[in-house]
Amino acid sequence: MIKLRLKRYGKKGEPSYRIIAINNLARRDGRPLEELGFYNPRTDEVRLDVPGIVKRLQQGAQPTDTVRHILQKANVFEQVSGKAST
Repeated sequence: MIKLRLKRYGKKGEPSYRIIAINNLARRDGRPLEELGFYNPRTDEVRLDVPGIVKRLQQGAQPTDTVRHILQKANVFEQVSGKAST
């Protein structure tokens, strides 16, 4: 199963994360299938590849709870349901 999850990078005590699509059996910092965004919890900066995320969600990818919350704040799920009905 494909998951949308966070991949940690940055120096110790100053984490940043990339939102990636990855096989659910792979390790957290393993090689992703695709990088779909960026999240910095210290500054609350979020950059998303919305068309790529929508494509992965329509293919059946499952976001983790944290990624789901980030996507809900960016109203990505509304775009998924809107494109599915057209």
